[in-house]
Amino acid sequence: MTAVALPELLAQSTEPPRHEVGLTLGRLLSQERASGTTRFTLGSGTALQANYGFRLFSGSKVAIYGEAHMLANPQRAITSANLGLTKDVASLFVTPGLRVKFFPRGRIAPYFAAGGGWALFEHSTKTLAGAANPAPRTASHGVFDFGGGVDVKFWKFIGLRAEVRDFYSGNPSYNVPLSGSQHNIVAGGGFVLRFR
Repeated sequence: MTAVALPELLAQSTEPPRHEVGLTLGRLLSQERASGTTRFTLGSGTALQANYGFRLFSGSKVAIYGEAHMLANPQRAITSANLGLTKDVASLFVTPGLRVKFFPRGRIAPYFAAGGGWALFEHSTKTLAGAANPAPRTASHGVFDFGGGVDVKFWKFIGLRAEVRDFYSGNPSYNVPLSGSQHNIVAGGGFVLRFR
């Protein structure tokens, strides 16, 4: 590849880049849950996220990307007076969807994203009491994700990204019955690579 061709590949024209790869580090927020008289806290946890976006449409003020988003969390601890609950939970979310980016040719480009896919929860082998956990080792559910963020041009084909998303999914197996679904809200930031 020649030195002349490289800048053309790495996002120097007036068109927004066709491909984007985002890598972000975030935090899943803790939340209070309840089942009858049982109350428990699902703790916060590290969120490792990867996102691939492919530009489907581009205008002067709006660009639309198809995206595939993945979030992995190694552990969220559970605290409760009910010692029969699962001790902790790990999570994996895979959600293809769409991202609408505003002012895509500008230095600062806010966006909204939404999608749906698959949620996998892995439960600890022990309860809070230290006994064997009767819950299944894993549980799979559908998940809907939505949120927004902002991309900031930084240097050549590298940008900065900050975003907040909610992964609305079925519940892990806590060993108590729960009504409704679970919000998994994550705030994070990192960088995005932009390619032609």
